[in-house]
This record gives sequence, C-alpha cells and structure tokens, in this order.
Amino acid sequence: MIGAKAPDGPNIVYRPIRPSDLQVLVQIHEELFPIRYEMEFFCSVVNGHGIVSWAAVDSSRPGSQSDELIGFVTARLVAARESEIGDIFRWNCLRKDETLVYILTLGVAKPYRNHGIATSLVREVIKYASSLPACRAVYLHVIVYNDPAISFYKKMLFKCVRRISNFYNIKGQHYGSYLFVHYVNGGRSPCSPLNLVAPVVAYLQSLFKSLATKLRKVDWIEEYPKWLKCKETNGLLIMENKRIITADNSVCQCV
Repeated sequence: MIGAKAPDGPNIVYRPIRPSDLQVLVQIHEELFPIRYEMEFFCSVVNGHGIVSWAAVDSSRPGSQSDELIGFVTARLVAARESEIGDIFRWNCLRKDETLVYILTLGVAKPYRNHGIATSLVREVIKYASSLPACRAVYLHVIVYNDPAISFYKKMLFKCVRRISNFYNIKGQHYGSYLFVHYVNGGRSPCSPLNLVAPVVAYLQSLFKSLATKLRKVDWIEEYPKWLKCKETNGLLIMENKRIITADNSVCQCV
C-alpha cells in the first residue's frame, strides 16, 4: 500500500522506471487492475526490454519514500503494418518503417489522484512518440465499463475509432473494449471512400450553383425588354414561355 502524500502537497517528479521499482510496480498493478500480469512483463518494464516507461515520484515524501513509485505508464513500439490497427491507416499508404506506440498500462496510486499525474504521464508518451519521425500514432484499449478512463482519454484528444467485443477475459467473464488513437507527426484518421468522394461532390455542387446563377442572369436580360413593353401597355401579355405577366399601376407580376 502506498503511504499518504506529504501534508504540504506533493512535489511530483518524473523519471524512467528502474529495477529498484520492481516491488512497488507489481504492488500498484495488483491494486489497480483486475488483470494479472506475468512477472516477465514487470521484469521487461524495469529493465527496458522492449518496453518504454515513465515513473512519477513524490520528492516531498520523507526518506527513501521520496523516490518511491506513485504513478507509472508503460508502452511499447510496434510496426504500424503489423499492428491490430494497421487497417485504420490503409488509406494513408503506410511505409514499411512507420511505427505506432501502444500504451500498455497507466496507473496512479489512489492518494495521488486528481493532481494531473496521469495527464503528465500520457503527455510523456505523446512527446516520445512525436520525437520518432516514423511514428504516426499512440493507441490503447479501454474496457467498456471504465467511464472515468474513457472521459480522460477523450479530454486528452484521443479518438475512439472502434469497439472490440470480448477483448478482455477477466475471471472467466468477457468484456469489450474501446480502441483510442492519438495521431502524431502527420498521422490522420482513416479516410473512407465516402470521405474521398465528398470533396468532389462539393465542388460539383458549387459549379452547378455558379452555372445556375449565370443562366438566371441571362434569362433576366432576355426578359428585360418584354417587361418594358408590359409597363408601357399597362395590360396583360402572354409570353413565349407561357408565363402570364400583368402590369397594373406600372407594376408587373409573374404568375
């Protein structure tokens, strides 16, 4: 159990996760997540084997606690073409070297909630992804019933791109997940065929409106002499286009 935060308020410092964080890292994961992770995962995190990570510590805590983990985020780099969301980028003509960053776990000890620590940790991941020229997005999964996490990622400008059924298996019970994506380095949301056609349709509509306006102007010019004749005779005229124009008191009306 993580001890209470300093009475004068925390002084949060961010650093990489180290081997000395192993015990506390395992402890916080067990407290926060319904999913149990293998020890191999934790060893990879603290040793940086295929996983990048950031730790949050409260330097205002007394003694050795000042460097004890109170929050963390873990992530890994994956090839875009081989990722589960590679199809999302199919309209972007991905190059073979393009990558994505997948957030594995994110957690903050309960006494330190609502201090912006999770936000800062995710920003570290986004900054890291943005520093990689070939990286196009940061993505993650959220279990469907975790409303606070869903709201959090939306505030962080992640886009929910799909729902996946039966993604999690927790104690024999299956739960769906939402897949959230935050685009970086020019990455963009998927472009469907409808999105491709829409600009063309808009252009054609604009063109037709322009032509219609010009035709109306020509029609008005052709009708103008006949309107004068109507005004002068102060009577009823049947025009060639079968519209009836009447003029009374020097006013013409089209019926």
